Amino acid sequence: MVPFGSIGLTLFGIDLYFSQPEILPATVLGLGEFLSVEHLRLIVDVVLIGFFGGLYIVPLMALVQQRSEPEHMSRVIAGNNIINALLMVLSAVVAITMLSSGFSIAELFLMVAIFNAIVAVYIYSLVPEFFMRFMVWLLIHSVYHVRTKGLDKIPEEGPAVLVCNHVSFVDALIIAGCVRRPVRFVMHHKIYDLPVLNFVFRTAKAISIAGKFEDEELLKKAFDDIDEALADGDLVCIFPEGKLTSDGSMNTFRDGVETIIERRAVPVMPMALQGLWGSAFSRQRTNIFYRLYKGFKSSIGLVVGDLVEPQDASAEMLQDRVTVLIDDVVHR
Repeated sequence: MVPFGSIGLTLFGIDLYFSQPEILPATVLGLGEFLSVEHLRLIVDVVLIGFFGGLYIVPLMALVQQRSEPEHMSRVIAGNNIINALLMVLSAVVAITMLSSGFSIAELFLMVAIFNAIVAVYIYSLVPEFFMRFMVWLLIHSVYHVRTKGLDKIPEEGPAVLVCNHVSFVDALIIAGCVRRPVRFVMHHKIYDLPVLNFVFRTAKAISIAGKFEDEELLKKAFDDIDEALADGDLVCIFPEGKLTSDGSMNTFRDGVETIIERRAVPVMPMALQGLWGSAFSRQRTNIFYRLYKGFKSSIGLVVGDLVEPQDASAEMLQDRVTVLIDDVVHR
């Protein structure tokens, strides 16, 4: 939501400049006079600046609390408050200087909106995860009507392996757009290297993998990277089928998930994607225009099952769990 908030702050801050009346009143307006249709655009801009400001700052404060070490959190929040106070004083000095130099209040808002856009671009260049996750969320929810169930079962912190059926080329994007925590996906190197999408995968720290007979060194490196990610407390998502379904039914789960758990005993979360077979991004052999029509704004589901302890997890058992979840009803 942070990029969404920064975009709204910039757009409505700039629009506030253009919404000022052409002729300024000679007397002070009362509340009733100000709340008139004549000033509706100005009022909407002010309200939406406040709304998008909330979308901008609240997730950032939540992120500070989520990613701070518990023993350091109070100091981090205190330091953040000190920096905020200093910058508020600085902004007051800038405002006083501009207004005393002949700039109008509307021009002050215009300058702040432009500076906000510059700072936002700089922040997203440092932390591209924000912008990438926003674009994925926007893309997926624009194309599909996504229904979810059981997302609260995914641990809020600590490592876990997510296993899911593999139906379409956008499965990873759908999961990334629904799961609140950042997810590191394990994907075939040919998909990982696709133009444009490679930016998304690299930003999300996806792990490229190959088959044993394709590139044994890359396969070994992939398992090492997965183990390192789990050791760092990350969520790692794999598609144990190893390939997209070609007929809508699940392929047999391979034993790679067992290898991962043997190396690092972490809980496993079975998940299932529903309604993607037949969309433009699946392998169903039908007319491409029909698939595009059927896929756009179609209703799809993501269901998360109960956590499986590492000692109980096997490829066969996890496939049974995912099979049950595919038929689970997700209410609108």
